[in-house]
Amino acid sequence: MCTVILLHRPGHAWPAIVAANRDERLDRAWDPPETWWPDHPGIVGGRDRTAGGTWMALNRAGVLAAVLNRPGSLGPAPGKRSRGELPLIALADAPSAAVAARRLTALRADEWRPFNLVVVDRSGGVFLRGTGAGRPEAVPLPAGVSMVTAHDPNDLASPRTRRHLPRFRAAPPPEPDLEDWAAWEALLADDGYEAGMAEALRVPPVGGFGTVSTSLVALGKQGAIWRFAAGPAGAAPFRTVALKQSVPV
Repeated sequence: MCTVILLHRPGHAWPAIVAANRDERLDRAWDPPETWWPDHPGIVGGRDRTAGGTWMALNRAGVLAAVLNRPGSLGPAPGKRSRGELPLIALADAPSAAVAARRLTALRADEWRPFNLVVVDRSGGVFLRGTGAGRPEAVPLPAGVSMVTAHDPNDLASPRTRRHLPRFRAAPPPEPDLEDWAAWEALLADDGYEAGMAEALRVPPVGGFGTVSTSLVALGKQGAIWRFAAGPAGAAPFRTVALKQSVPV
């Protein structure tokens, strides 16, 4: 189960901040964010070496897409396409999150295992729910802080959301102009839990599974900043991703 947190603050110089922990099998090989796809020029993202897709990517228009599993749908399934294709489909020449969302809602959801997907630009975010039947559904995310796990946005039935959403809402938000990301970095590194490991935001390596990378992304009129840790926050350093092909949004 991965986690995506979106802060949307209209009118701010950096109106959209995205944080994400990627949880995956530790033996599933991957590459850090880069322009890996010649048929999708300008898209920067982490690459899953097994299926060739991505869990999170950003296009040159400043639109970000991140895909997550829904409950009980971890891993591939015979006859189903890789969910790592979905961010690439969403972002291909998409000028906005709204366009990316409309593209996804035109797809047949039964071609993939169930998924959650978040698309974001500086005007805000859209949550998409693919249940494995019909068409994916799109729901605008509100201003403020929202959290998406394998469950729907801000769903307190998710132990992780119930524990950590109030913490993100109470914490000082990142301030990219001041290079201040400290409070959210600390939250992303939290591997504590009280009522069970499902509460942990940073999943410890148990049974060959755990948190394998962390991202912090800021979108604003100045363009985009992507800080990436090639390991769990708190254990691996954050480095700024080169967004050579991105342009101001």
